[in-house]
Amino acid sequence: MRTPARDGTAYEVVVGVGVLRDAGMLVRDALGPGGERAARALLVHDDALPRGQVDATAEALGAARLDAVACPVRASEEGKSFATVERIVQAAAAGRLERAEPVVALGGGVVGDAAGFAAACYRRGVPVVQCPTTLLSMVDASVGGKTGVNVLVGDSLKKNMAGAFHQPVLVLCDVAALGSLPAREVRSGLAECVKHAMIGADFGDAGLWGFTRSAIDGVLGLDAATLVELVSRNVAVKAACVAGDERETLATGAPHGGRMALNAGHTVGHAVETLPGLSHGEPPVRGLSHGEAVGLGLLAEARLAVTLGLLDAQAADDLRDLLRCAGLPVAVRGLPESSRVVALMGDDKKVAGGRLRLSLPARGNRCVLVEDPPRDALAAAIDSLRER
Repeated sequence: MRTPARDGTAYEVVVGVGVLRDAGMLVRDALGPGGERAARALLVHDDALPRGQVDATAEALGAARLDAVACPVRASEEGKSFATVERIVQAAAAGRLERAEPVVALGGGVVGDAAGFAAACYRRGVPVVQCPTTLLSMVDASVGGKTGVNVLVGDSLKKNMAGAFHQPVLVLCDVAALGSLPAREVRSGLAECVKHAMIGADFGDAGLWGFTRSAIDGVLGLDAATLVELVSRNVAVKAACVAGDERETLATGAPHGGRMALNAGHTVGHAVETLPGLSHGEPPVRGLSHGEAVGLGLLAEARLAVTLGLLDAQAADDLRDLLRCAGLPVAVRGLPESSRVVALMGDDKKVAGGRLRLSLPARGNRCVLVEDPPRDALAAAIDSLRER
């Protein structure tokens, strides 16, 4: 599929089984006439990926006369930092990467965000190709051009606080790569799919909620056809949202907040994601993945939307049940006082003039931007996440 864009920066998103085998040819085509002399590519990859997967991608690039210079990075929230971006830029410089030669990001969202930010900085901008290998990055981080890193302030990690808009020239979503993931990573990716399903009617796919509910077993079973349809439909929703508001400037100019609609679940989710001492499930699982935190954020924000009269209580219950079916937590142990979580939400990038702005789910699989919601209602919604 081709992502729409207002400024001519449209790019191909290729979804299928085994598409990384053709990475060299597809990258070469995406570089266009300006990339005819390109002879190198910097292959930034998750150092935990199977060696065979990295080597196969490098060989595919080599088959198209793109000599791959490997740059392994540690895919963690702590590793999503300026130090990692500096390492990538240094590798590009050491490899003498030229202006028309691409950075190829192979891995999950952390790798894609850091590699994309480095590509935006190196020589003031070189092409970046996103090759996501997790479900979460396929349906979210790889599309839309947001890149960035976390910033540590004291002992507090501020998520995605520095970055740049830098659209890829190509996205390759090879669902075969999901076969190497732990089951927890696949479940985590489903949280972003549920988010898109909750707001799909605003961006051209009102039926995404029903499809997602029916697709859970196929996704968890890694059924290829189900995964291809899931990823394709989610990418289409995100692309439609981004095309109308690439740099997130609409805000209150649209009822759903423009690109800010994609922040549904993330304002609460980001606040709880880095909290120490949280656990869920039996036997207890310590800490939260990004997707698990987003799922909890969606649930809290849906319950807030019910209180504000934007959503029916049954819809919040349906969301809880869908998260459970996906194997995602709907409550946690060790959650601190709600006031602390609200204080952390004050660090969210969407805050303006000290006022919280939340993208809340609304009736009909739509989204509504709400500014400065009542703090007692917000606290109650966060409290509802405590395991009793």
